[in-house]
Formats: sequence, C-alpha cells, structure tokens
Amino acid sequence: MDYFNAFWVGGLICALVQILLDKTRLLPGRVMVILVCSGVILSAIGLYQPLTDYAGAGATVPLTGFGQILWKGMKKAIDRDGLLGLFTGGFTACSAGVSAALIFSWIGSLIFRPKMKD
Repeated sequence: MDYFNAFWVGGLICALVQILLDKTRLLPGRVMVILVCSGVILSAIGLYQPLTDYAGAGATVPLTGFGQILWKGMKKAIDRDGLLGLFTGGFTACSAGVSAALIFSWIGSLIFRPKMKD
C-alpha cells in the first residue's frame, strides 16, 4: 500500500504541475520556484509533514519536498542559532542532495559528451 500511496500522490502533484504549465503562460523556471515556495509554506503551516508521512517518496521527491527540506533545516537552525539560522539552515539541510545532483550531472556529462545546439 505504501507504493500505491507514493505513486498516486506523486502522480497527482506532477499532473497538477503539468496542468499549470499547459494552462498558464508561466515559464518552467517560475513554476519550479512556485513549487519550492509552496513546499516551504505548506511545511510552515504544518500541512506537508502529514502528506510525507502518508505518501513517503511520492511527496518528498517532487520539488515541493525540496521546499520542505529547506523549511526543516531553517527551523532547526533558527531554534539553535537564532536569526543566523535563517541564512544557514536551508543550505545545511539540502547540501547533500544538491552536491549529489551536481556530481552525478558532471559524471553524466563525461559519459555522454553533450554538445551545444546551433
């Protein structure tokens, strides 16, 4: 049942984002920012954690999950370090994921030799 819940929640998030992209004139970069900010806001008001408890990877893998990680890191750092944690907590919490994305992208570029389009 865990796989089913992850599948339908993640699929619903992706479908809603696809509808947003198709029905509005928003650029993909702006939609990505909306998703991250939505994850932060939903986490701040306490709505996203129950969703991640229910759906697992279906809620943590989309960009809204990245927003949740940023919020959790900032909240923890603010409690520990005060106002300085507002600037350091998000970076600390998501550093492993961002580093992995950069490293694996670099490895992929070595394997597939991408070229600029003319």
